Amino acid sequence: MLTVKENLKEVMTGGNPDRFVKQYEFLQMIMSVPSGRIKPQIGEEVINEWGITIRWPEGQLASFPVHDAQHVVLKDVTEWKEYVKAPSMERPAGAWDQAIADASAVDRDNKYVAAFVAPGLFEMTHYLMGMENALMSFYEEPEAMHELIDYLTEYELDYAKALVENLHPDAILHHDDWGSQISTFLSPAMFEEFFLDSYKKIYGFYKANGVELIVHHSDSYAATLVPYMIEMGIDIWQGVMTTNDIPKMIKEYGEQITFMGGVHSGVIDHPEWTKEQIDAEFARACRESGKLYFIPGACQGLPVSSFPGVYEACDEAIEKMTKELF
Repeated sequence: MLTVKENLKEVMTGGNPDRFVKQYEFLQMIMSVPSGRIKPQIGEEVINEWGITIRWPEGQLASFPVHDAQHVVLKDVTEWKEYVKAPSMERPAGAWDQAIADASAVDRDNKYVAAFVAPGLFEMTHYLMGMENALMSFYEEPEAMHELIDYLTEYELDYAKALVENLHPDAILHHDDWGSQISTFLSPAMFEEFFLDSYKKIYGFYKANGVELIVHHSDSYAATLVPYMIEMGIDIWQGVMTTNDIPKMIKEYGEQITFMGGVHSGVIDHPEWTKEQIDAEFARACRESGKLYFIPGACQGLPVSSFPGVYEACDEAIEKMTKELF
């Protein structure tokens, strides 16, 4: 029987896996990294390290930035130098000790030590400005947007250096949602213009410094961006929704990138969830997409679920499909 890591490699290289990969089983997330991220709990409002107000209302599944006139950080992108200040990368003595200990405890022959990076470059533009202002600024003030994205890229590279020097991760799980369920937020040409080079720098740095696996989360439609994902060095696109034609993408790009997802979290991860519904969704996904270049999973961006028991039921559904198809 192959190890978790060996089985993943067989899936990604078109080899001979002996089972489906179960969601995030190959990543050992090190969440004790001193990221500097200030995050609210349910019912809280905080001002994060960038000065962005983040609110998590009761009854919502996640937190969101607040963009009314009182709270938005950047109202005019041409004034970004005045309002956008990157957080310090300095950490107190011993801040990395727990993360280093957690990483040292991982069996790296079986799993990838993984660091988590969020929000990504595109997300940061609308965290700072609001979605409408950010999208309009790509058209109205492209020069300023390029400058802002370059500044955010340099911060990401500084953070990447700290991760590599202290944690020596084998993998990165990087978030940046690039679309809605039915379309990308930017046209492919505009995405290439504003983000391709930056991500080539960031992911290229990780790859040059011992990070074997780049897992990029974008739970969205992004099929038209797959060639750019490959060029920037993404190994696994995680969060692939069924509004993307996954079998078609596997046929066209499978030898260059692996697709992880195939099941919408919103369909299965809700208060009235049932094992029968989860089993049906994973049966469909596994039969449609097959054994190679595909990792079945719900689209959420961490190995968790919004409602208790859902994530574990997904693993059980994948095991059932392994017994059926392998």
